[in-house]
Amino acid sequence: MSFRFRNLRLDHVGVVGSGQIGPDIALHLARSLAPAGVRVTVVDVAADALARGRARIEQKVGRDREKGALAPAAADAVLGALSFTTDYGALADAGLVIEAATENLDVKRRIFAQLERLCAPDAILASNSSHIEPSLIFRDLAHRARALVIHYFFPAERNPIVEIVSGPDTSAALAGTVMALYEEIGKVPIRVGSRYGYAVNPVFEGLFLAAALAVEEGLGTVKEVDAAARRALGLGVGPFTAMNLTGGNPITHHALDEMTTRIGPWFRSPRLMRDAMAAGTPWEVPKRDEKVELPPERERRIADAMIGAYFGLSGEILDSGIVTLADLELGVEMGLVMKPPFRFMNEIGVGRALELVRAYAAAHEGFPVPACLQRQAGAGTPFAIDCVLRHDDGDVAVLTIRRPQVLNALNDDVYAQLVRRFTEVRDDPGIAAAVLTGFGTRAFVSGADVNFLGAIGSPAEGVATSERSKLAGNLIERLGKPVVCALNGFALGGGSELALCCSARLVRKGLPLAISQPESNLGIVPGAGATQRLPRMVGLELAAEMLRTGRALSGRQAVESGLVREEVDGDVVTAAVELARAAARGDVALEGASPAPLALDVALPDVDLGFRSRAIDALITRAIVEGCRRPLADGLRFESEMFGECCATEDMRIGVRTFQEKGPRAQPVFVHR
Repeated sequence: MSFRFRNLRLDHVGVVGSGQIGPDIALHLARSLAPAGVRVTVVDVAADALARGRARIEQKVGRDREKGALAPAAADAVLGALSFTTDYGALADAGLVIEAATENLDVKRRIFAQLERLCAPDAILASNSSHIEPSLIFRDLAHRARALVIHYFFPAERNPIVEIVSGPDTSAALAGTVMALYEEIGKVPIRVGSRYGYAVNPVFEGLFLAAALAVEEGLGTVKEVDAAARRALGLGVGPFTAMNLTGGNPITHHALDEMTTRIGPWFRSPRLMRDAMAAGTPWEVPKRDEKVELPPERERRIADAMIGAYFGLSGEILDSGIVTLADLELGVEMGLVMKPPFRFMNEIGVGRALELVRAYAAAHEGFPVPACLQRQAGAGTPFAIDCVLRHDDGDVAVLTIRRPQVLNALNDDVYAQLVRRFTEVRDDPGIAAAVLTGFGTRAFVSGADVNFLGAIGSPAEGVATSERSKLAGNLIERLGKPVVCALNGFALGGGSELALCCSARLVRKGLPLAISQPESNLGIVPGAGATQRLPRMVGLELAAEMLRTGRALSGRQAVESGLVREEVDGDVVTAAVELARAAARGDVALEGASPAPLALDVALPDVDLGFRSRAIDALITRAIVEGCRRPLADGLRFESEMFGECCATEDMRIGVRTFQEKGPRAQPVFVHR
């Protein structure tokens, strides 16, 4: 067995280093690749480090087994895939080796010199360095095109973010393959240019420095600043707590001093850090569930300092040009578990954000006031944060909805970006066709963001919301160029409705859940076209059952129903690009929903509604029957009216509130009105 992805085949992968992060990287690789029979070998020169690494992995796998996160057979497969050795020769046949040794340039160069002698010429050689530029790490390699940085974040087996950093000689094709590979195996990769510390660590370490300076300046104790910073920035843990958890004092101490000359003069290891290093004791931080209360004025002063530092640090990184705004936003939010910087600036107002940065810079010599923030404040508009990304594969534009925090759920911003992107595609003479897909492997689109639905206040707002949600789909349907939907994961609700607007749909092979319209479970009428397009595509009986009961189709069932063209064993996006290009050439005919009315002379078949709202079902039934008797455009408008009426019902409020308070699996108790 082996893991195959695009032009990559992996039978064996290796990790060099069994210290702070190497075992966790190995665990991630084993969990992702063991089902395909891939072996994972951890190499370290110290047998005691290997023993500690093995014990840590076994403890984590055992804990996951006990919690039910890993089935017993899967847990056994993960542990069975792993081996630990002091023999570098065991890596000779590895197709991917990740160095996770100490952050020492000489050590890394010696490791890669040995790996280059051992491994096949096409093996990928990667470093998990957290700071050092690839050009320095791989300087002495004869074949630098196959080398790059893959920077994991703590804890490596669970933190979704990885930074992919190319060197000047790294093959662009390899970097693209590695980006796609990490998305395939469950991570959220962001592409970062080469600079000391890359994109995310200067935020992490810069915020620690800002917190330490706040203590040195008398704004509060370590415990107080840690708690106040956590509250101000929406951090999962405060900056001092994070140092304790990651064992990060030594590397942050060194990194901050390096950043003085490599990034800017404000950076340096503070006195507080030097004292802690000398004492060798952990930071005194709040205990679990301990409440640390401060007087309001002290809380505000700490918050203003930390927020000003955060915005300035984030803006400086964007100014450097090593990362896009969208990737930096995602990397910081998910990698560091905190409020995303540019959305945070938009929330408080970009002008106010600039004031906080200027105030911090005035009090701290050498601190940057980013040009990007000054420009945005001068324009008087919020930052644009892309969540619909475009890249072109020759004459085919590939659009990806990327909101992994919410499984690519839709809101007004996503719909607006879809309209903008597809308008660009329509008007681009160099583009013959398009592919629409979602980020990751779990979901194409998990539906509409329920908070977005919960904000609808009246039937009129409901009609307007439904009409807005149709704009993107209508544009896709009438684009004049083939659009193939690559279902990388399940499509629920609004995601299914987007897919229905495309010229054809392909689905990743083996999905037990591929397409569903679960709105009836929430007490909602589908509002983005499903009541009109679905019956025209799969027939009245199946469509009515799906719309009224939330019945889901697996990938195989979706193909059998005619809704999906085929299941793809392999990269579904690549297959979709090929199909879209063939359709653009005229080699394949693709047809969407018929615009003509349906001849409906019979009542809808009975279904078992179960717990679902009879009031909402009556509206869904009207939308199907009365809408489908009209031309498609008129039926879509009628569906919007039914969605508006649904927004006046008690049951919609009950359904949305139940979802928000108890989660998607809770069954609302409807009152049928």
